[in-house]
Amino acid sequence: MEQFVKKAREWLQSNKTKGTSLLRKLVQEGSVRGRESSAQAVVIEKCRELGLNLDIWEIGDEELRQHPKFCSDRTSFVGNPNVVGILQGTGGGKSIILNSHIDVVPEGDLEKWEEDPFSGLIKNGKLFGRGSTDMKGGTAALLLAIEAIQATQIKLKGNVIFESVIEEESGGAGTLACLLRGYTADAALIPEPTNLKFFPKQQGSMWFRINVHGKSAHGGTRYEGTSAIDKAYQIIQKIHQLEKIRNERMNDPLYEKIKIPIPINIGKINSGTWPSSVPDLAIIEGRMGVAPNETMEAAEKEMESILEELKAVDPWFKEHPPTIEWFGGRWLPGDLDIEHPFVEAVASAYRSVVKKEAKIEASPWGTDGGILSQVGHIPVLVFGPGVTEVAHDANEYIHLKDVHLAAEIIAISILRWCEVAN
Repeated sequence: MEQFVKKAREWLQSNKTKGTSLLRKLVQEGSVRGRESSAQAVVIEKCRELGLNLDIWEIGDEELRQHPKFCSDRTSFVGNPNVVGILQGTGGGKSIILNSHIDVVPEGDLEKWEEDPFSGLIKNGKLFGRGSTDMKGGTAALLLAIEAIQATQIKLKGNVIFESVIEEESGGAGTLACLLRGYTADAALIPEPTNLKFFPKQQGSMWFRINVHGKSAHGGTRYEGTSAIDKAYQIIQKIHQLEKIRNERMNDPLYEKIKIPIPINIGKINSGTWPSSVPDLAIIEGRMGVAPNETMEAAEKEMESILEELKAVDPWFKEHPPTIEWFGGRWLPGDLDIEHPFVEAVASAYRSVVKKEAKIEASPWGTDGGILSQVGHIPVLVFGPGVTEVAHDANEYIHLKDVHLAAEIIAISILRWCEVAN
């Protein structure tokens, strides 16, 4: 085995420029939602160069849309395909899915960017641009790892299934479509930006909308009305209390360094149409974190229960009950035992390259790993290059040395998990 590990690492160390060029091309194709096709074209070209068996298709058929875990408000996926490339093994080994998403979040306020968000600028060992960290650096690392194995003519026993999916940032429809198309494996690795830490567990999350009712009145006699904003404030206080209760019962050492393991974020409030009127409707929208070992349904019921409790303390809510709607993004949680053989395989590869033990923590955000583990029943480890703190932020960047380091670790992980046939 060690001779194959040596060959793959030597190839990667001699071809860093090739990896950097690939990443730069990916970042320069601004693949925000609905415009993923040009970046997927770069992926397709690379997969063809590597001789992978390609499957390119547009998702969105009835089977996908009717699936209970489907989540997307997108009416059409036409023109923006999923891409799967398969490195076929000789047989007898374990298979692996290498899952990455090509979609990136919008650029945000352009005034906060020092350079064009899709420049791919390289400066001081960093590559800048939207998607560089989340997660095109990981995508490049996956393709580099596969190329190292191909270029050194190493034959594997198990299959390697590379997936470049759309819609991760909006709930995972692309990865769900891969499962429904029949792509499964003995393990999966997702190179999200973990700062090269291991995330065997990941928080799930879902969006909620609460309608709070009041009674209109003239601002000069506001005492004749009931402000929906004031009532919304009461609900927000209860949400903060619920967040505290839910996090106090979290007893998992992997969350020790995360200040709020499963936060409930109030992201948006709308109310009122006129400064001199008492508002009769307030709409609260937010995101609720879900623990790795918790069901989405249990989390929903806990949130809904606080609205019921308010009826007992405020007669207004009994007569005018707030309503809650679960809408938009949903990311399933994931929970993998740190003693699982796949974790050890990647940890062994990490030790070979870095010469120390990997840091193991829990993910503070959701990924497509929840879909792979809960729907596909596949063991999933999240591990990749990228600066977690700058994901979704202006002036997003990635350290190029981490991309190349991750590629080495991933290549060795593939060799040890899938087994060499030579």
